[in-house]
Amino acid sequence: MSSTADDGDPNLGGEDVAVTEQAAGEALDLLESEGMDVEESGLRLYVQQGGCAGLSYGMRFEHEPEDDDEVFERNGLRVFVDDASIDYIEGSVLDYEGGLQGAGFHVQNPNVVSECGCGESFRT
Repeated sequence: MSSTADDGDPNLGGEDVAVTEQAAGEALDLLESEGMDVEESGLRLYVQQGGCAGLSYGMRFEHEPEDDDEVFERNGLRVFVDDASIDYIEGSVLDYEGGLQGAGFHVQNPNVVSECGCGESFRT
């Protein structure tokens, strides 16, 4: 059964996942460009084995959450997190960074104790 966290302060960490306004706006634009319903669909944020530090983040758009997902609604964006991933990323902030080195989504995770040199994987 999915549970939904209500809109709190999207810039605060805690037991859930926060999303900055910029990240939500970029993700919603991408969802709409894919023809997905932003009221039902969302961004899946998950942790997977891989990378030189042991774990890495994954993100993809999905039409609806799975039954056992945590669902967070922040700045109009629905974020789906599975039970196995929530322990690794609770308290994190999803942000979007643009710049000369490239643009993209970035997870600011207070649970990380070390990251690999390229920043693509982490250890908790």
